[in-house]
Amino acid sequence: MAMAPAHTLNLCGVLSESKRIVNAHSRHFLALSVLFLLPLSCSIVIYPTLYLSNPRDHFVSSVGDYTFKSPETLIFPLIYTIVVYLLSTCALATITHSTYHGFYGRPVKFFPSLKSIIFSFFPLVLTTIAAKFFLFLISLSFFMFAFVIVKLAENLGFTVDYNSSNFLWFCAFLAVALGLVMLYFQVIWGLAPVIAVTESKWGFEPLWRSSYLVNGMKSVSLSLILVFGVLIGVWVWMTTNSVLGFAIVEDWNIWDFVLQTIISSSFLSFLTIFLLHYTAANTVLYMYCKALHGELAIEIAEEFAREYISLPFDEDKIPHIVTVVSV
Repeated sequence: MAMAPAHTLNLCGVLSESKRIVNAHSRHFLALSVLFLLPLSCSIVIYPTLYLSNPRDHFVSSVGDYTFKSPETLIFPLIYTIVVYLLSTCALATITHSTYHGFYGRPVKFFPSLKSIIFSFFPLVLTTIAAKFFLFLISLSFFMFAFVIVKLAENLGFTVDYNSSNFLWFCAFLAVALGLVMLYFQVIWGLAPVIAVTESKWGFEPLWRSSYLVNGMKSVSLSLILVFGVLIGVWVWMTTNSVLGFAIVEDWNIWDFVLQTIISSSFLSFLTIFLLHYTAANTVLYMYCKALHGELAIEIAEEFAREYISLPFDEDKIPHIVTVVSV
């Protein structure tokens, strides 16, 4: 059994360990990526590209001074949202399940990973609803605060000019504050999806447990969010521009078509890889947080107490014990 040194309890350690697990089961994660993450990447890119390439063609009709939206205007975004959410939930369940078992050195198989969707889907959905509900209340509190401040100023005799620079700066300040609050909760709740999959908890319970586990590792959680958030965001922007260029050009020759297809496919492949490694790294972060709180050693002891000895003798597939040293 390999020993991971104490200094790996940082961002580099999380990324290194997640890369080790993915490489050790490369064909398995490739199959999951092709099944879920590649369609997800295409969905993230193609719909906004179609919207940007023809912004006026949204099934909108005007009669006089009134503008009417046909049902297709609402149906297509709804279908798109459902497809993206289903793909992301399935990808999250299967990749988290596989990374969790790969960390322990257990056999990682394709069909058991797919089976995990059945047990993880509703806990993930209910946890998402709980988190969104809480964040909605926070956002509502900010809007109510802004409304009260504005009305209070008007009642005190001040004239509020909604087009003035001062009012715009006030709105920008509230927007930045709200964004920082949302980022904070994203940091402390980042492990909630992993907990929903691995511990079968749902609702608010994964949120509270995530905030407990992430204590002492908030900087790593924040770094993980920022690194992959920037990478995925920039790559989505680049891919969207690439596919948008593909969509708006009318006069194609064969070489332009081949070159643009290769470039767009490469962008989508890298976006899929980023999504895969982010999900795997978040699962490894969960394991490291458990190690920091002394839970991982107990689970490994229980693993051997159940005489779980049938591990493959492969250096990349044996479990790693994370050692925490207090200085």
